[in-house]
Amino acid sequence: MTTRKGLTQQAVVTAAAAVVDADGPDALTVTRVARELGVRPPSLYSHVASLDALRRGVALAAIAGLGDVLGAAAMGRAGGEALRALSAAFREYAGQHPGLYELTTAARRDDAEFAAASLGAVAPVLAVLAGCGLVGADAIHAARTLRSALHGFVSLENVGGFGLDVDVDASFEWLVTGLVSAITAAPESLR
Repeated sequence: MTTRKGLTQQAVVTAAAAVVDADGPDALTVTRVARELGVRPPSLYSHVASLDALRRGVALAAIAGLGDVLGAAAMGRAGGEALRALSAAFREYAGQHPGLYELTTAARRDDAEFAAASLGAVAPVLAVLAGCGLVGADAIHAARTLRSALHGFVSLENVGGFGLDVDVDASFEWLVTGLVSAITAAPESLR
């Protein structure tokens, strides 16, 4: 059992993230996190101001985690190889952390810290796209295309939306091959 003295804000957020990963964002309550930590709910309020603050902390951790995974995947790679690695890492993160992944999808433009964390997650993608010759608005269009396609795939996969008896990994490869081809050979008229 964790004592009040041993609690930290990071420990509370980590426990909350585990709840979200196990049962989704809607399962996150102060009571549930307190139970996971073996403390009474009021003990948490010296570490997080409210349930909303706790949700925000978990969302920040989720977007930072996705950024770390994408950065590691892109490291030392370029072009199509880097796009494939980013895509695989994105899918793996969403599959291993479905609850946390869900929290990475909402834009929080009114929250400067979340916006900065989101830019950190996008940075590896933009770096890879720059290596493919896409910068500025073109890179943003390509990043949005990549994210939209991957998000659609992993969201359907996470809810069991691919019921036909065809290999889902092969379908993902088909998607990524098409994306890599489109991004690396974007016509000049799109740039």
